Amino acid sequence: MKVFIEEQKFTQPLVIIGLAIAFIVVGITSYNEWVTISEGTISKKLSSLSGLIIILLVGLLFLKIKLKTRVDEKGIYYQYFPLHLSYKLITWKSMSKCYTRKYDGISEFGGWGIKFSFNINKGKSFTTKGNIGLQIELTNGNKILIGTQKEEELQRVLNSYQDKINSHEN
Repeated sequence: MKVFIEEQKFTQPLVIIGLAIAFIVVGITSYNEWVTISEGTISKKLSSLSGLIIILLVGLLFLKIKLKTRVDEKGIYYQYFPLHLSYKLITWKSMSKCYTRKYDGISEFGGWGIKFSFNINKGKSFTTKGNIGLQIELTNGNKILIGTQKEEELQRVLNSYQDKINSHEN
């Protein structure tokens, strides 16, 4: 029994730099306005700090988000933690095709993350970065793309389960 396990995070420098710049800009603005705000009511203080709080929460979310993938004899599991609190399982018998492919995050899905394509033939995507994904075509016609940074290792494990996929094709 072969098993593939992968865990990905948003670690791209542009994401980190963007969040840092946003935090600095909002922080400086809040600091500069604090003298006039500090004399106001509690609600004015909270509203002026809300931008800073939102940036901190978004930053915390980006630190915690993980795309977890597991492939084993039962099928393909994925979890986009903390948005999915448990793994989602796609069984081999519910797939008509399963393969790795290159994708364009911007043109196909409008970016990375949990996305739904405007093109109904593309389906859903669960990605964090890069341009290689595990394309799953379900027997009901739906499609799911799960990003990977370990294409060769994933392909080796998929090859060992091809008989489970092919035996259920329409």
